[in-house]
Amino acid sequence: MISSFFGKTKPINYIILITFIFVFYWFVHFIVFDKSYSPTELFLQLIVLAILSFCLFVLNFILKRNKITGSHSYAILFFTMLLLIFPQTLIDNNSVLCTFFLLLATRRLISVRSLKNVRLKIFDATIWIAVASIFYDWALLYLILVFMVIYIYEPKNLKNWLAPLAGCFVVQMIMYCVLILQGNTDFFWEHYDFEYSFNKAYFLNWINSTKLVLYIVGISIVGLISFLSVGKAGIGKVATLRLIAMLFLLGLALEVLIATPGKYPIMVTFFPASILLSKYVESIKKANVKEIVLMLSIFVPFMVFFIGLVIR
Repeated sequence: MISSFFGKTKPINYIILITFIFVFYWFVHFIVFDKSYSPTELFLQLIVLAILSFCLFVLNFILKRNKITGSHSYAILFFTMLLLIFPQTLIDNNSVLCTFFLLLATRRLISVRSLKNVRLKIFDATIWIAVASIFYDWALLYLILVFMVIYIYEPKNLKNWLAPLAGCFVVQMIMYCVLILQGNTDFFWEHYDFEYSFNKAYFLNWINSTKLVLYIVGISIVGLISFLSVGKAGIGKVATLRLIAMLFLLGLALEVLIATPGKYPIMVTFFPASILLSKYVESIKKANVKEIVLMLSIFVPFMVFFIGLVIR
């Protein structure tokens, strides 16, 4: 039933998932974390919620346009269910905004494999990563992915290697002009300090650490299965899956470098994790087994969420 419903990309899939995100978002804010907002703050939260919902469309567009997965809605389902496992990410606006701009960067980087307008795509991706770093300074680590793409697809063109520098320069100049108008030119020095101090209280909390370890182990296992399933599908698909895996690893690095109470960058890993989970479901040949896996992928997040409510 679930496999047949989400096995196709239909408007009703978006409607159900976005409605769920809308209800769950406010439930987390007002009930779970007991937040209160002024009218202006509430309007800003509505914008963040709209951006989060739009991430589903961007995610599905990337997959369909680049034919990374089949024509189904598994990825956006998994993305939504991961919000249930890590509900704290919804109260971190920086996490949502950083994830959105990294999605836009990823869209351009994955499309480089067509070898059309390579330099422009690299330039665009760099700009989006630089914008994402406004919310988390360590997001600049994703520039590693930019240079990785250049190395894989067109390393002999020197202009490709210079494009990321041009992209960072453009964003820096625009930001500096805005900061001059605001009278806050110290933002660069205060924001891009790249400090790291291991937050023992956060990572030694058994709820946080258990969820994170199980999440990493689970995605690593399905990622390995996904690599094995596409091993004979051609170099192009394998290279794309390597980029997806690198996205996940960089997201975990952000989680370790940034995560503290109030900051939850784990959301940036939801995009690659959703793809790897989708590829795993695609590799399941037996319909009844696929149905059981999809049922568990919905039941387990709800169970984790409600257990978290009880013991928090």
